[in-house]
Amino acid sequence: MQPHPQSLHTFSDDLLGRHDATALAELIHNGDVSVGEVLQATLARAQLAEPFIHGLVGPIPDGCEDMITHETSAEKTAPGIFSGVPTVIKDNTEVKGFSTSHGTAAIDAHPAGTTSPFARQLLAQGLVCFGKSTLPEFGFNATTEPAHGIPTRNPWHLQYSTGASSGGSAALVAAGVIPIAHANDGGGSIRIPAACCGLVGLKPTRGRLIDNDAAKTLPINIVSDGVVTRTVRDTANFYYGAERFFRNPKLPAIGKVERPATRSLRIGLVTDSINGHATDSQTRAAVENTAQLLDKLGHKVEPVGVPVASSFPDDFALYWGMLAFGVRANGKRLVHPSFDKSRLDGLTLGLDKAFRRQFYKLPAALWRLHRSYQDYARAMASYDAILTPVLGHTTPEIGYLSPTVDFDTLFERLTQYVSFTPLANATGAPAISLPASLNSQGLPVSIQLMGKHGGEQTLLELAFLLEETMNWPRIDSQPIRS
Repeated sequence: MQPHPQSLHTFSDDLLGRHDATALAELIHNGDVSVGEVLQATLARAQLAEPFIHGLVGPIPDGCEDMITHETSAEKTAPGIFSGVPTVIKDNTEVKGFSTSHGTAAIDAHPAGTTSPFARQLLAQGLVCFGKSTLPEFGFNATTEPAHGIPTRNPWHLQYSTGASSGGSAALVAAGVIPIAHANDGGGSIRIPAACCGLVGLKPTRGRLIDNDAAKTLPINIVSDGVVTRTVRDTANFYYGAERFFRNPKLPAIGKVERPATRSLRIGLVTDSINGHATDSQTRAAVENTAQLLDKLGHKVEPVGVPVASSFPDDFALYWGMLAFGVRANGKRLVHPSFDKSRLDGLTLGLDKAFRRQFYKLPAALWRLHRSYQDYARAMASYDAILTPVLGHTTPEIGYLSPTVDFDTLFERLTQYVSFTPLANATGAPAISLPASLNSQGLPVSIQLMGKHGGEQTLLELAFLLEETMNWPRIDSQPIRS
């Protein structure tokens, strides 16, 4: 197909078709297609999409032969649940033989000598990494628009953001280049790009998957790894496969979730965030319509208060600033010896400056953030899940959240936009983003379901139910916009 300047996808009648990762792995397993054929078709789709969406870091490989130097090559594919299925890994996670840049101009990209712990868990499922996906500088922003480079654009409408910080992964999956891609989430970075691009994005319970080294150093580990996919079963199968590689004995097993549960659930409903910003009408409608559907399907849905202290938005913002302060002050040690703080973008520098003005508040903020785990667990004692928006308003245009925007303006915009997702990071709870409808610009609007600690099985069962009963928007069924 010929990409259009306003929107594009690469779905066609090639051998990839509209298959999700589960179906593609089955075709490979049955010998209907070879790993090499799948990789070549994937690279052909990448050639079509990349000039417009810019979801990959670096050049597209010329062919399968260019991958044999990497330990993720087709020749070394693990016999896992997704054996032979192509993917990308976000460019803040090291994979041997691939360069890592963390989305910043402040370091010189460097080929990794080893594969990080989580990447090993992901690749053990047989996925074949053919590249790294884009992100904003150190994952701090809610849009993938580097100050030093080309923005990653939303396949649904190229003038709009793909979200962040796993924006490159989400763009590639939404455009049909690959069916599944790595994402990670420190404040919403699996769920936000999934919401913007009409995908499924599950942030797991803290400790569910293997932590990378950087997450282990945080005073409160807010970072979780995962994937973005086009189908619920791909997400469910990913966690099933990941659990076969490593299962945290402190958490209940997820197991192989394949369908909705038949039991009636009690679900809390939150439509406005704790920071005082009202949710926009199109987002609110998507959440309320989902609540009405769940009620009709036999679940009890009722309004609840936000299950956390009113200080949470300020406390999390201070923690966010602390991360930027740590990068600026210790980048040579924490990130790479080539780190040059003079090349950091305006958002990182602004967060650092804001933190240094209020650093004395950190001990109390950390205490309250630690306590949010217990606050949330108590609030969830009577509920199986909480239904909320993913974001405070619909997807913004490219430039609205750019790191080149004046910091005070940008920070206010971010706090209005990213007003629901950080709670799951601080509390360690699982949360999933699911598509619900399209807005007036033809972009996906999504809802979030939050669960009890260790409650991924319930979230996946609800996700299967909504996938079965809702007419989820599909990019390949939308008219091309002029």
